[in-house]
Amino acid sequence: MNGEVVVVKSGGDIASGVIQKLHRTGFRVLVLEMENPTSIRRAVCFSEAVYNGKMELEGIISVHVKNIVEIYHAWSNDYVPVLVDPKGEYIDKFKPIAVIDAIIAKKNTGMNINLAPITIAIGPGFEAGKDVSVVIESNRGHNLGRLIFKGCAEPNTEKPGSIEGYTFDRVLYSPEDGTIKLEHEIGDIVKSGNIIGYVNGQNIVSKIDGIVRGLIREDTYVYKGMKIGDVDPRVEELKNCYTISDKARAIGGAVLEAIMIEMRKIKNL
Repeated sequence: MNGEVVVVKSGGDIASGVIQKLHRTGFRVLVLEMENPTSIRRAVCFSEAVYNGKMELEGIISVHVKNIVEIYHAWSNDYVPVLVDPKGEYIDKFKPIAVIDAIIAKKNTGMNINLAPITIAIGPGFEAGKDVSVVIESNRGHNLGRLIFKGCAEPNTEKPGSIEGYTFDRVLYSPEDGTIKLEHEIGDIVKSGNIIGYVNGQNIVSKIDGIVRGLIREDTYVYKGMKIGDVDPRVEELKNCYTISDKARAIGGAVLEAIMIEMRKIKNL
């Protein structure tokens, strides 16, 4: 329980790859979340603790906490505390060595280079050396996980990553504004044309055969065009629904590397 404190903003799927790396290497990780997380790949998100009280992912347990006492209790039990604090008010209370923006909002929603000795942001919307100490490239391809010490990540392509040639067709979008109702769950095998759920009576239909890899929580309020799920054409890869992705692992490793580099700089000052 004596490791440096690192705050990770978000407990989503990419953030969870970061959280895993930092927790396993001895940092005391505090996850800050919104009141109603809207994670798509819920089966691999530590943020699910907000709803369920506890979430286990690859042997690591996160727990929903509500105050400082519960945070320290979580750390003493080798758990990852998840706190609803969208404004980041607890950052000042803990004076962490690092703050990581892993929201993947494609824009800066409140990150500041002065929040901690080390500040790191994932993806576009941030400038290294101005908004944060280091930016991590999040775009799939040759530069995924690259550390950027000056400048920005590649701009948002607005195109989903390709899986066996499928991009937009594998993603599920809300047809209307409203509350979502589901006919399927993560891990279900579906066919092209199958109804995954409904929003205001409008069908959400799979465009391809595959396995439901991600799906937003039922009764979530969604808006028209919002990404609410995805179908993986690799039906033999059921385990992928429940394990951290290659992208999240790569970014998690990059964040760990960035922290170690920046900590060495601080030590040598």
